[in-house]
Amino acid sequence: MQKKGNKYGTHRVIEPKGVLPQPADKLDNNMDELYDNEILIDVQTLNVDSASFTDIKARAGGDHEKIKEIMFEIVAKQGKHRNPWTGSGGMLLGTVEKIGDALKGKIDLKEGDKIATLVSLSLTPLRIDKIKEIRPEVDQVDIDGKAILFESGIYAKIPTDMPEKLALSALDVAGAPAQTAKLCKPGDIVLIIGAGGKSGMLCCYEAKKRVGITGKVIGMTHSQKSTDRLINLGFCDHVFAGNATDPIAAMEKLGEFTNGEMADVTINNVNITDTEMTSILCTKDTGVVYFFSMATSFTKAALGAEGVGSDVTMIVGNGYTRGHADITLELLRESEKLRNIFTELYA
Repeated sequence: MQKKGNKYGTHRVIEPKGVLPQPADKLDNNMDELYDNEILIDVQTLNVDSASFTDIKARAGGDHEKIKEIMFEIVAKQGKHRNPWTGSGGMLLGTVEKIGDALKGKIDLKEGDKIATLVSLSLTPLRIDKIKEIRPEVDQVDIDGKAILFESGIYAKIPTDMPEKLALSALDVAGAPAQTAKLCKPGDIVLIIGAGGKSGMLCCYEAKKRVGITGKVIGMTHSQKSTDRLINLGFCDHVFAGNATDPIAAMEKLGEFTNGEMADVTINNVNITDTEMTSILCTKDTGVVYFFSMATSFTKAALGAEGVGSDVTMIVGNGYTRGHADITLELLRESEKLRNIFTELYA
């Protein structure tokens, strides 16, 4: 008979006791014994959080063997893949191997289903047996290994009308376009920082749908390549390349495009630190800043806004909002341009 597990997975916490799996220092990643409310997954691909993978890649000097060493060390020490320097994880693609007795017949999954987990690797018990391939350009790592999804964990079945890697790349950032849909309304001026990246392109498309012809979507990119790509997609009214860690320069540039009005909504999608003040200064006092970036510092954002006398509403980027997986996959079905560029870059 299987042991009874806690809904949120606290039965897997080794230390410190009393905390949830995400902030825990170490989880039990023994996959030989399944609790009654767990799902065992045969893992195929880890889609590492962009901030995390950028950090690991830098620490390894881009060397694939060193990247492997760092990833193995993280999992060996913690029983999960939570980057100790960024605190972020990612998500995974795999096949349902076994379903705990308490969940059988209560969830829409069966053994053999291909799923993407929509909860962070920073709280997911994980065992890596072998790292087979590293794809640094898309933050993906193919492995042999196992993982546990808790009863409270959310997931998406991989759709049959698109390649697995394409679906995975979009589901990894599903929270961003879904939150954009909630925040943007007709007539808004919307600034997307990191607009040329994966989440950024999805947000640009969704924002333009929401603001309509009376609104404006302005994309801020960091390289000529991403700038050209975004211009060609045609989702933005204006696109400019800039340094997201230089708030004054970004504010002045945005002022040119908005006649000094600034943005009603700013979506921050970057994967580097120190971009909080750019987001704040580019946003109206009555506006909203959505920090989807896992490189965001709450302290820098809060004290920074206070320091410049800004009354913006700041939202922490929750990677989950109701229906986010369906919303995001539908964008790839709606827009041939989006699907083509995602297929080219990520699939």
